[in-house]
Amino acid sequence: MLTRKDKEELLGQRGVMIWFTGLSGSGKSTIAIAVERELHQRGLLCRILDGDNIRSGINNNLGFSEADRVENIRRIAEVGKLFIDTGIITLAAFISPNNALRKMAAEIIDPRDFREVYVSTPLAVCEQRDVKGLYARARRGEIKDFTGVSAPFEVPEHPALTLDTSVLSLEKSVEQVLNLILNSK
Repeated sequence: MLTRKDKEELLGQRGVMIWFTGLSGSGKSTIAIAVERELHQRGLLCRILDGDNIRSGINNNLGFSEADRVENIRRIAEVGKLFIDTGIITLAAFISPNNALRKMAAEIIDPRDFREVYVSTPLAVCEQRDVKGLYARARRGEIKDFTGVSAPFEVPEHPALTLDTSVLSLEKSVEQVLNLILNSK
């Protein structure tokens, strides 16, 4: 069988997981999409994993119970590991609200290949951006256990990068993530 090294040599890149974490509306997916476009323009193969392509597919049988949230992140990490082992730069954009979940993901993937990016945008800004009205529904009690309102979010202990999109432009955020990716050894 071909090795990861063989595949990385073929692609001319190194597989790595960039794990964006932060509140709903913080800018995780927006940054990931912009990073993907920039990597593509540079001839680097990248894959985004986010709620839209995971919850509607491989995890469509999961709800939002504590056990289902753990299983959701476990499956995402396992899929991410497959991409990374193929030499693909992988961008995961998930709230992943506590350090235990993120640590589990890093252990599955391999901590040497895992770069945590904390999108630290303040709650008030996330609520202003909420086009789906999820925060308003959570505040009315229509959504229980909503991270940031009725469920906690643990700030990452040692992120590789912290981005506050209320003060950083999308371009500056992308530049910092690209530096993180391109300097990953």
